[in-house]
Amino acid sequence: MTRSIRFQMALWYAALLGGALALFGAATYIGLERYLENSLEESLTKQARSIGDVLILNINRSGEDYVDNEITEHYSPEINGRFIRVTRADGKPVFVSGEPRDKTFNPSLIPAPTVPSGQEFTKEIEMSDGHEVLLHGLAYRASDGTQYLIEVAAPYNQIESVERGLLWTFALGLPLIVALAIGGGYLLMRRALRPVDEIRQKAAQITSRNLSERLPVVHTGDELERLATDLNRMIERLEESFSQINRFSADASHELRTPLTILQGELESIAQDHQRSPADIRDTIGSALEETQRLSKIVENLLAISRLEAGEARRQSERLDFAELARSTADQMRLLAEEKRIFLNYDGTGRVEVEGDPVRLKQVVVNLLDNAIKYTPDGGNVSISVVQRSNHAVLEFADSGIGISGADLPHIFDRFYRADKARSRQMGGTGLGLSIARSICLAHGGRITVESTEGKGSIFRVEIPLANGN
Repeated sequence: MTRSIRFQMALWYAALLGGALALFGAATYIGLERYLENSLEESLTKQARSIGDVLILNINRSGEDYVDNEITEHYSPEINGRFIRVTRADGKPVFVSGEPRDKTFNPSLIPAPTVPSGQEFTKEIEMSDGHEVLLHGLAYRASDGTQYLIEVAAPYNQIESVERGLLWTFALGLPLIVALAIGGGYLLMRRALRPVDEIRQKAAQITSRNLSERLPVVHTGDELERLATDLNRMIERLEESFSQINRFSADASHELRTPLTILQGELESIAQDHQRSPADIRDTIGSALEETQRLSKIVENLLAISRLEAGEARRQSERLDFAELARSTADQMRLLAEEKRIFLNYDGTGRVEVEGDPVRLKQVVVNLLDNAIKYTPDGGNVSISVVQRSNHAVLEFADSGIGISGADLPHIFDRFYRADKARSRQMGGTGLGLSIARSICLAHGGRITVESTEGKGSIFRVEIPLANGN
């Protein structure tokens, strides 16, 4: 449970959400505190200046009693929970407010006034009873030149009350929000990851015996749809690979069974028939040797394909002229073409250098050229060309042979596949030549393709990357 993706995602989601809300709450708390303090300070400043401009400016004409009455009537410090004190420069108090009705602070605990050197100041005062007040002082000069100190203060209890309310809101609301977010997020993730469970359950049911089945695909357009689609493609490739393996096993068994049956029959006839002449025995042994050679050739070709697929072709890699390799190999095999009166033409211009195993690449030329000569009727044409195209060396074999049908064309590179099985066996074929050629090309980072029309001939095309520097 704790290792499931949905649990871990819900846990991370809760941690990130909780952290984000905590940071937001802290920023809100600090911002609100500063805002309330600034607002209170601004209110005290305005009140002090109002008292100076309205009452203290002409105090020499209105009198101190008038100032006392006006402050009491219009500012009502006791009712509004404020502290107001007006002091003359010689220390004589003009007005001092009494204890507020809400008993939030004791005015007598506020320190005695001291006329500052500056014009205006604001400070926090912590009194002996534990209360704090914010006090703003204004040095004000009356019209007759007398200096006065106007002090206006307010307790922090209102700000603290708002802050406590905010803290309680966060303390109660934050866990509730996180809990709801975790629950909702877990449900949403379980719903979103439900296709994963379906894919997992279906995948657990797929074995080598039912590779035709596919995983469910939810058409949501997201990563899960692409994952299921790619997995289905992988299963399709595995199914094709298993089918090829099964076909290969069946074909290999068939190819090996025929010469083995012949060998068994020939040897049994020798062992059972004691009246046969030496000439008949020699013919029988010769036939057995032919089948033995055929078996050896099949095994050798299968071993070659296995080594190619293991990457052996790149171990003997060297820089070579692919055009010269094709030309010299064609000259060596020209006699085979002349026996069937086939015109063999080579067309190459200049050097075309590649990196590869010359023995294996020559094997490609031999297999394809031998294949072209075998399936081209007497008096036909076979042409070979090597050109440099883009960043590849392109070797082409074009013949005027019997061609390949559309049904056989996709399978001709499969092991043991023959378009005309009876005729191929008569010609000594094993059905592995084209498979070996393709394996060699793939081992060299290239490819082999074919274009063919039945009754008109074929074109085999080999593409090998050019050597570095070409």
